[in-house]
Amino acid sequence: MASMNRRDFIKRTAAAAAITTTAVTGVAAGPVYAGNSKGQYATVIDMTRCDGCKEFDTPKCVTACKVKNGHRYPEPIDNIPDYWPQKKHEDWSGKRDITNRLTPYNWIFVQNIQVEDKGKTYELSIPRRCMHCDNPPCAKMCPFGVMEKTREGAVTIDHNFCMGGSKCKDVCSWGIPQRQAGVGMYLKLAPKLAGGGVMYKCDLCQDLISKGEKPACAAGCPNNAMTFGLRDEVLQYAEDLAQKMGGFIYGDKENGGTSTYYVSPVSFEVIDSKLKEEQNALRMHGAENPLEKLNGMGKAMLIAPIAGIFAAAIASYKTMKGER
Repeated sequence: MASMNRRDFIKRTAAAAAITTTAVTGVAAGPVYAGNSKGQYATVIDMTRCDGCKEFDTPKCVTACKVKNGHRYPEPIDNIPDYWPQKKHEDWSGKRDITNRLTPYNWIFVQNIQVEDKGKTYELSIPRRCMHCDNPPCAKMCPFGVMEKTREGAVTIDHNFCMGGSKCKDVCSWGIPQRQAGVGMYLKLAPKLAGGGVMYKCDLCQDLISKGEKPACAAGCPNNAMTFGLRDEVLQYAEDLAQKMGGFIYGDKENGGTSTYYVSPVSFEVIDSKLKEEQNALRMHGAENPLEKLNGMGKAMLIAPIAGIFAAAIASYKTMKGER
């Protein structure tokens, strides 16, 4: 045992425990989640294991997310004003039961598609939520500095101070964050502007992973399609899984790299061509990070002073309130 390195030990332990290896891939379950370890975490989504929970009305990952985060969902005021100067606002409060797309009340959903590839037909189910990018343009380009990449790897939004500007959604390659009007700081500062609202998305259950627990979606999956653990080990597992099934990885390089890896027996070009035809579908294209482009960097530099001032004000406020 002394001659074995840490990665080999984890792999062998996982292999011994995973008696229920899937016949499709012939690969054992992923690395054991080392909940007491410190560092960045990531998720592998094995698309040969996810079946969309077809025997249930709602996929279990979606239900688990709603149960865990329901108390944090927005509760807007009545008679929400329009988002000045626009004559509109985004109100999802009457559509809380929607589960086939992302909303401020639904932070994960499952896309189900059928694709043809190399003479075979595949029924694929794809859980979609925030990718938790390595270099998140949403956090870097938020004008108010209320988003951050935590040390555990989650990209989070401070709902108490978000001004709902939607820059995060604009720069996200997948359009993940969703806005709910009639909530947030505007109610205290300028109620007539409350149509601006607050942005919402998956935060990888930051409160749970900071305590050494799995995100609700991963813990709730009945097919162990989501493997959660330390980033390096999870990425190695994804690479091994893709190699053994002769498959493909998505998320390791897209948008400059993320903390969510999909492994599929079908190429993501084929998948994306199908998703292009679907209503409300989140595309799986070759996403590029806008921060890597000169124009994006220029915009980031322009808003950085504003974000810095606002972040400093937030820090001072929290200190006064005894939250720091």
